Amino acid sequence: MKKKVISLLLTGLMVTSALAGCGSDLESSSNSAASGGSSESSVSSGSSSESGSRQGTYVIGILQQLEHAALDEATQGFQDACTELFGEGNVTFDVNNGQNEQSNCATIANDFVAQGVDLILANGTTALQCSAAATNTIPILGTSITDYGTALDITDWTGTTGTNISGTSDLAPIDEQEDMLLELVPDAEKVGILYCSAEPNSEYQAKLFAEALEEDGIDYAEYTAADSNEIQSVTTTAVAECDVLYIPTDNTMASNTELINNVCEPAGVPVIAGEQGICSGCGIATLSISYYDIGYKAGEMAYDILVNGADVATMEIESAPNVTKMYNPVLCESLGITVPEGYEAIEG
Repeated sequence: MKKKVISLLLTGLMVTSALAGCGSDLESSSNSAASGGSSESSVSSGSSSESGSRQGTYVIGILQQLEHAALDEATQGFQDACTELFGEGNVTFDVNNGQNEQSNCATIANDFVAQGVDLILANGTTALQCSAAATNTIPILGTSITDYGTALDITDWTGTTGTNISGTSDLAPIDEQEDMLLELVPDAEKVGILYCSAEPNSEYQAKLFAEALEEDGIDYAEYTAADSNEIQSVTTTAVAECDVLYIPTDNTMASNTELINNVCEPAGVPVIAGEQGICSGCGIATLSISYYDIGYKAGEMAYDILVNGADVATMEIESAPNVTKMYNPVLCESLGITVPEGYEAIEG
């Protein structure tokens, strides 16, 4: 009888101990769920994009085609907008420069895909094309792109891509740029349109500018350089045959403005530029947009996509809200160009 009682007591103690242990495990599990964490998420919190998104931190890959003032401003505007909207510490940027080489841009874009970034900002046409080739699932926002239909070879352009791509455009009104040329160089008989043949958006602008000149009965010729090595010789030919040059928003030309100016200024041939950076280096005037503003707008679009769930495929391409008539005081004085009212001086 005593043995039976002892046996029952031992059994009761074992059950009580087991229940206590079970309760401790349940409490621990409950506390973990309430805190939003788990052992699995703690281990993976140091990984890249996927875990970052779960924790509220987004990783954005920025592929800038090359370094020059306009693209730098667009990148800065994008980062500022994202930092303000996502909140400090809730977004990180992996910024890379392609050095104007297609192979570099392709490698960087593919690296972003391998990392699993949450979104790609493609700053420049080649950057956009390489990003588009790298992924059709990760959202891509372009900026500093003149015409998305041309850049992406979309023939039936409607204002949206219908794919994982949207963004902002740097296209200023071409007809107003042509009006500016006629206003500042009214005696011009022949206009040279100078651009890089490897940049499809430059070709697009050149076509629009040529059409505007044709409407006004102004003679013109196109002068194209395949790369930076050809710019000096092509520009030398252009200034020998023309009274004034027009250079659209063109990344290759923008990174070689000193070279262009060293040919044009001594020859007394003024340049109308497609954007402020080119104008600062070799132009007399431009109808310029703010690259900071279009970068900032792209940042707002990134927030809408990643936080608000906007569908990038249906987001319309956004344009700069304002354009400004600007002139280069130093070159205008050197070339004897009189600037009427309504133009803003480019400083420095």
